[in-house]
Amino acid sequence: MIDAMDFDRALSREELFHAEVFHTDLFHAALDAQPWASYTHAYGSAEDVPGCLRALAGDDDAAAEEAQSELYGSILHQGSVYEASAKAVPFLARIAAAGIRTADALLLIGGIAEGGTDPDPGPNPGPDPAGSGAVRESDEVACRRAVVAQLPLLLASVEHQDRAVRQAAAWAAGWTGTAGAALAVPALRDRAAIETDPLVRAELLTSLVELDPESSASAAAGAVGPDSPPELRIAAVMAGADIGLPWTRDHHEAVLDLLPLDRLAADRYDHSRNEPLHDICLTLLDRDTEAVFALLDAALRSADPEARTEAVWVATTACELSRSAPARLAPALISAAAEDGPDDETGALSALGRLGPSGAPAADLLAARAAGDGDTADRALEALVAVDPVRAASLLARGLEWRPRALQAASGGLADSLPVVPYDPELLVAVRRRLATMEPGGTTPFRLTALLASWGPDASDAVPELLTALPAHPRVLPKALVAVCPPGRRAEVADALRARAGTGPAGERIEAARALHELTGDHGPLLPLLAERLAGSAGGGGGSAEPIREAAEAAAAVGPAAVSLVPALRAALNSPGAERNNPQMDDDIALAVALHRITGDAAEAVPVLAGVLGDRDGLWRRWTLVRAAAAAGSFGPAARPLVPVLKALLGDHRQTPSAALALRAVAPDDLDAGHVAGLLLDAAEAGTDPFAAVDALVAFGTDALSDEHRARLTELGERDRRVVRSGLDGTVEITDEQLRARVRAAVRGE
Repeated sequence: MIDAMDFDRALSREELFHAEVFHTDLFHAALDAQPWASYTHAYGSAEDVPGCLRALAGDDDAAAEEAQSELYGSILHQGSVYEASAKAVPFLARIAAAGIRTADALLLIGGIAEGGTDPDPGPNPGPDPAGSGAVRESDEVACRRAVVAQLPLLLASVEHQDRAVRQAAAWAAGWTGTAGAALAVPALRDRAAIETDPLVRAELLTSLVELDPESSASAAAGAVGPDSPPELRIAAVMAGADIGLPWTRDHHEAVLDLLPLDRLAADRYDHSRNEPLHDICLTLLDRDTEAVFALLDAALRSADPEARTEAVWVATTACELSRSAPARLAPALISAAAEDGPDDETGALSALGRLGPSGAPAADLLAARAAGDGDTADRALEALVAVDPVRAASLLARGLEWRPRALQAASGGLADSLPVVPYDPELLVAVRRRLATMEPGGTTPFRLTALLASWGPDASDAVPELLTALPAHPRVLPKALVAVCPPGRRAEVADALRARAGTGPAGERIEAARALHELTGDHGPLLPLLAERLAGSAGGGGGSAEPIREAAEAAAAVGPAAVSLVPALRAALNSPGAERNNPQMDDDIALAVALHRITGDAAEAVPVLAGVLGDRDGLWRRWTLVRAAAAAGSFGPAARPLVPVLKALLGDHRQTPSAALALRAVAPDDLDAGHVAGLLLDAAEAGTDPFAAVDALVAFGTDALSDEHRARLTELGERDRRVVRSGLDGTVEITDEQLRARVRAAVRGE
């Protein structure tokens, strides 16, 4: 048997690198000496790793390729590293040094280094949880340390005759961090002085800037000019942006000279930075927005369609991140869309929708394109919905059946937010016609009813079509009927809903009965249906979350008149102390609220909420805790026993708004208003749920804000960087502008 240290001693760098024959027996013996089954990777035990390493070092190319793929999936899973990753590094280094698939092995090593971290210079980590008494460092630190230990082998490969090997070695060495800089920087710098291949020079410069930015700044600045090969030149521009060098006219001209840029990074190994224009602009956006906008303005006006395509993609991202980007980039985006002709080959036409009101000058262009046929016309109308919804309404009316993307945008988009197209008589006629012909299934019923519901009684002329379509769409149409129903047709609609509540599957009957109750207050058909639904979940723990939650919410809406359901509601609760998943917790929250609303007594509901609010360790618990806090707030002072768990949530910015509002309702005297205001501003600035944080600030009263807090709130509304940072494609800008208006109103005290 041989251990890893003996392996290192037996096979020195020189012996391995210059050996004509790989020391197979020694390599296999060292593999066998490791307790791989006790190590872990992404899928648990690492007992499969030695087999993969043997195959990678073997003669069967197909087996080696499969082994390499398996190693990327297990010891470098989506960039994450594990205990087994560090243990594999010495073996990968020996494979590379022996000239066996060297570039592939080096890239795997570099990926492990990239996923690792430098040792913390602060306090030592805690003891090994296994009880050995030894200090156990994190897997990330162990991986970085393991790669640094193999730096002599990596750095020897920067002299290799094969360009791909030199490039891979330079890239991998660049990820060894501060721990490897002392050894790596001189070797990389020496190689950079004599290297002639543009890609390798680009990789060497990038790694040197990563390892020693201060000393490498002059090299980055000097390589920007036209005398440098394109690959090196664009790497120098990116490096300069990364380390904060001033953005100069030379940088600007270099980017424009080299467009399109993606081709220059196609053969680079840093796959996280393979869109140079995108990366440069995002890096600069926080410190020099005008430089970004000037660069994109020029790129969008390029004569090269590929360059415009790159610029359109970056411009959409800029609009998503910067509040000033839509107005600043609108003229160039409109120019790019006009240049494309009818096929929208660069995507500029679709991107105009990201401009919102700033895209108003594009309305004529979009309307003209929307009048055509096919997908391009649909995308043009989709953009027009965002730019000029009033004008879009009449165009959508003329081709509702053939404009699915535009209909989706008009009715709230993928995020199912509020529809944005106002009531339009011509569009209502088209919707009525479509209601009469639509088939069951798909999203069309949801889209049409969302529009109708948003128009309310203005859409009352659609009642006959809704009633006719009700049997085919019993889950979707009841709410729309209630929303549009005029007083004169209430009896007719009620009769139809009552009939639907008596036939069909339980879920459809409940939907009709809930709508009937909302329209008329008649809960007669609803209560037995809810009792039947709840009886099917007696004993809890069934996991049929959505039906139980819906039934509980419907019972809560009925209130004290639903007293007959109390035994069934109690029986549907999960057993106290039972382990629950999030849907089951959501059930219990809804059941607790229903019991409180019906009985007026919070005594049995409060412990249920306490069990949810006190369990913060589960996965994806955020929204469940938000719902539980809101429920606690609805109980008012009766929920005072929940104050400790609610206060514990205040420090988590994801929970701060809901916890603060709940505490305000439950125990307002226990709150320090200034402290809570600071926490709410922290939450808003974090961008997790800024609407909720701002609404909570308003609820507490903005008049009482300190000067510091008022300044922070003002900055939230006026800064260039968007506060809303996440959402489905195309929704961030709209949502952030709505938030901005809300913040400005709050600052004014409205």
